[in-house]
Amino acid sequence: MTSNDAGAEGGARDRARTLGGIVHTYLGYDAKNFPSPTAAPVDLSGAAFQHMMAYGSLRNLTEEELANAIRLDPSQIQGLGPSLDSLLAMLMERKNKILSTYETSAAQAAADRAFKERARAARPPKPLREDFKKLVDAEQIRDLEKLWYRVNDDTSDFAGDLTMVIDGLGNKYQIEKLASSYHFRGVEKMTVDEALAVKEELEAIDELIEQLREAAKSAQLAVIDMDALSEFAEPGEMQNLRELQERIQEYIRQEAERQGLEMTERGFELTPQAYRLFQGKLLSEIFSDLEASRSGRHTGPVVGEGVVEMQRTKPYEFGDPVSSMDIPGTFVNAMVRGLAEGPQGRAGKPDGRLGISLRSEDIQVHLTKNNPRCATAVLMDMSGSMRYDGQYINVKRMALGLDGLIKREYPGDYLQFIEMYSLARPCHSSEIVKLMPKPVTVHQPVVRLKADMSRTDASELAIPPHFTNIQRSLQMARQFLSAQDTPNRQIILITDGLPTAHFEGPMLYLLYPPDPSTERATMREAMLCQRENITINIFLLPSWSQSSEDIQFAQRMAETTKGRVFFTGGRDLDRYVLWDYVNQRRKIIG
Repeated sequence: MTSNDAGAEGGARDRARTLGGIVHTYLGYDAKNFPSPTAAPVDLSGAAFQHMMAYGSLRNLTEEELANAIRLDPSQIQGLGPSLDSLLAMLMERKNKILSTYETSAAQAAADRAFKERARAARPPKPLREDFKKLVDAEQIRDLEKLWYRVNDDTSDFAGDLTMVIDGLGNKYQIEKLASSYHFRGVEKMTVDEALAVKEELEAIDELIEQLREAAKSAQLAVIDMDALSEFAEPGEMQNLRELQERIQEYIRQEAERQGLEMTERGFELTPQAYRLFQGKLLSEIFSDLEASRSGRHTGPVVGEGVVEMQRTKPYEFGDPVSSMDIPGTFVNAMVRGLAEGPQGRAGKPDGRLGISLRSEDIQVHLTKNNPRCATAVLMDMSGSMRYDGQYINVKRMALGLDGLIKREYPGDYLQFIEMYSLARPCHSSEIVKLMPKPVTVHQPVVRLKADMSRTDASELAIPPHFTNIQRSLQMARQFLSAQDTPNRQIILITDGLPTAHFEGPMLYLLYPPDPSTERATMREAMLCQRENITINIFLLPSWSQSSEDIQFAQRMAETTKGRVFFTGGRDLDRYVLWDYVNQRRKIIG
């Protein structure tokens, strides 16, 4: 062989040894473009709000909770897919090597012998001897454990023998499970201890494979047990994966800040910006298929909000409409300030004249008298039954969507939320996220309770909160709506069934199963709403306990008050309510 041939062969060997390193370098990620700058940002504000609506807590989210609530697109993260694929291939190869090396029949036979030998060596006392023999033949661990408790002396010799028997039977069952869970193709025999170690290793590999596959779908590297993976992977592969994890965490922190999730010492804190972003995305989702038909929703500005300017003015605050600006007063403020500041406070012109420099603190806006085109009260059922199938989440989604719709497209309208349970409580839109169905505190099949709420020692905390008081909620809504100067007033009642609480004067009655007296009191209040020209729209949610009586009650109330009743699927509640609001609002404008 010539020297050139030897050099060529040596170069080939060097290239073979360095090939893996070259591929690893080629698949590295670009720290500047992480992820791709053209990729859509991950929805962090939506994930945070969905998490909080489910758990009703406005506490700060940790980084791990926020990461678990979102779904990243792995294709945006350069190098992630190949890194995970390499680790998956390594684990699959390790698993295949184990299965092709060993067989389990010898270990099964050894475990069976060890169990029977321990059983023969045990010396049960005479009263327990027959039971012990039967339980050993039955080979049921739970029954042997019960026998151990019957011994009533864990220091006795038989208690120790019985513990060894139970341990031997447990080993036998574990090896049988190993043999049935995996297809072993090898010939090398294993001892009982070796088989148990192999079982533990294979289960760890399977768990890691599942974690890697989940990470490949969602880019959530936090789901991977890094310590367990490091037992199988090379140090370089683990370092690359940890660097990717740090990059993803940094990306999440940056996106969270951009979307209004402020990082504090206690975790991520939701800001008003995040609230507005979530409402906007919620509205886009609700109206996405309505846009295609171009019906029902306003696509241009709303004309004629019903806001009347008054002579009195006030300094401008963020959020005040620019259309209400007092232009003469604003320019007077700017000139007065400019004169007070001297020549340096006024903008110079090329011809030597002095201009006016306008600042935000100069602006004055007119106070307005709001005459709403439409006034709405939303009664949100938060009784105990709303916890089933997550109905309360659908109610809160609807409320947030309706609040965003009116603020964005009908800013002159009036909207009041009311939380409905054994009593009723006005609820600000900022409180909607943390509303939760009331805990059930009375479990008797028949409940007949009453409380005098006029007593000075009466406390709401002593009242079981999980009943449904439609009467009091209608009364509160009527009081709010009667003060609004508009003929277009309506109540949106969202519930899943019959009322189970009502007032008679100061006496509060909590009655289950639903009582006719509660229905009569509720119907009387509904008629008072109808008499004041307040339309009642009932949105009846499905429930596991719903009967024909629930449906008939809703229909009777709608028919008696000339209102309307809607039978809605839980998830579609927000769409039904908002579409109906828009359609009715169009009639008002028309």
